[in-house]
Amino acid sequence: MLRSLLLLLAYIIAFSGCATTTKTVDTKRFQLASFRSILVVPVVNRSMDVTASDYLLSTMTIPLAEKGYYVFPVHLVKRLLEDEGLSDAYLVHNAPSAKLGNLFGADAIMYVTIENWEAKYYVLGTTVTVQLSYILKDGRTGATIWRHVQRVVYAPQNSSTGNAIADLIVMAVNAAGTKLMPDYMPLARRANEISFAYPGPGIPPGPYFTGK
Repeated sequence: MLRSLLLLLAYIIAFSGCATTTKTVDTKRFQLASFRSILVVPVVNRSMDVTASDYLLSTMTIPLAEKGYYVFPVHLVKRLLEDEGLSDAYLVHNAPSAKLGNLFGADAIMYVTIENWEAKYYVLGTTVTVQLSYILKDGRTGATIWRHVQRVVYAPQNSSTGNAIADLIVMAVNAAGTKLMPDYMPLARRANEISFAYPGPGIPPGPYFTGK
């Protein structure tokens, strides 16, 4: 348990390169439409990691719910879409937003694409990168309300002991550990937190927002 907490803390401290490309949220459209619910559809995965989309999908519900919106259960949504013949995320993203909104009774549709989800290794280090594209559309008209791109990079920082040989050993061990089992989840959660933050790049609080 302590090791997991320390790893998570290390990830948070070591975040770097949080470059973003944003489009200002259309708050007027939010106010006029009175969005109450968001449907998060299956994630398009452009990375080489075949498990990335399911992992990312599992991180989407909580931050959106904490913003004050009802979020449809993501795995149930995925199953129902499969029953409707939309078993592939690309098919879902290309389907009319109004059709999806009508199918679930959703006010808005959240589309997420994984642009980058990889770990790059070099002799004495590892860099883990997550880059996500978000688009939120009106579930009735299909109009784009908000879009955002978020990139988060984790590069482990090795503190010096003053002993060159010992430092090399520590760096090698840290790099090997990350290489064997890179943990993308803290980066995915952090990308969501930054992306949905408001004021800033994110979306305004919904009708169920408690202020916490």
